[in-house]
Amino acid sequence: MNRVIISIAMICFVLSTACTNTAGKTPIEKRQAIIDMRNQVLSDLYKVKPDVKAQINSAEGYAVFSNANINLIFASIGGGHGVVRDNQSGTNTFMKMGEAGVGLGIGAKDFRVIFVFHSRDALTQFVDTGWAFGVHADAAAKASEKGGAVGGEATFDNITVYQLTESGLALQATVKGTKFWKDTELN
Repeated sequence: MNRVIISIAMICFVLSTACTNTAGKTPIEKRQAIIDMRNQVLSDLYKVKPDVKAQINSAEGYAVFSNANINLIFASIGGGHGVVRDNQSGTNTFMKMGEAGVGLGIGAKDFRVIFVFHSRDALTQFVDTGWAFGVHADAAAKASEKGGAVGGEATFDNITVYQLTESGLALQATVKGTKFWKDTELN
């Protein structure tokens, strides 16, 4: 049984790593691909929740991440990339993310996460330590413009988090840890 779990975890890791490569070969191309992703995600979010634009503009900053997640029976793993925008200084900090968890579920999904930082401390702590942990439950069945997805909005510790599902088919309930860290290649 342990071999099966280890094999599943390794397959998940390989698949999630392949799904989260940033487009482009040079750091300039990779940074541009992330900025383009951010702009598209914000555009999509504003279509669904127009009032968020004012919230983001008045916030200390915000972050947008693209994440691919795979869940096979007892193991969940994912990874992605994104950018934090400091509204006060106008600077971008490029970051990576990785997550692992345990719980019941099956499926794969590609989703976007938007963090809105309502205080300078929340923004600074996220960029400097960038750690999040939580319980996650969702259902998604979406391919391109077809299907539906249960996305969420949550507010805690001066941060509002929005999730948009890009594509995928997943039914999962997991306890997972997520780590965000600065991308040394792109900063």
